[in-house]
Amino acid sequence: MDHFHYKDGKLFAEDVAITEIAREIGTPFYCYSSATLTHHYQVMDENLADLNKLICFAVKSNSNFAVIKTLGDLGAGADVVSEGEIRRVLKCGISPDKIIFSGVGKTADEMAFALENNIFQFNV
Repeated sequence: MDHFHYKDGKLFAEDVAITEIAREIGTPFYCYSSATLTHHYQVMDENLADLNKLICFAVKSNSNFAVIKTLGDLGAGADVVSEGEIRRVLKCGISPDKIIFSGVGKTADEMAFALENNIFQFNV
């Protein structure tokens, strides 16, 4: 499903013309489609329905609050690599029991913060 499309020669993101976004906020800009994020999350979730799973978004790939919140609201967890990313996903409403702390460069303070917030898992 593609929520980016042309209509009457104009590029749209869902029902909004990209030219209108550019006029309102200027360029360059990133434009995400919550409908596209939702669709792809739901396809993955449905195809893994028979499994006991936690689908996690790698926050290091995109730390945009709206992207994280959209996926979190759908039930996604978060794969994070720093205290800052833990703080970010908590602000976006992702439950600590859906946070996985990956990476090899964790400081003692970051690990303490993660433990204080009862995150789900550490990966080393």
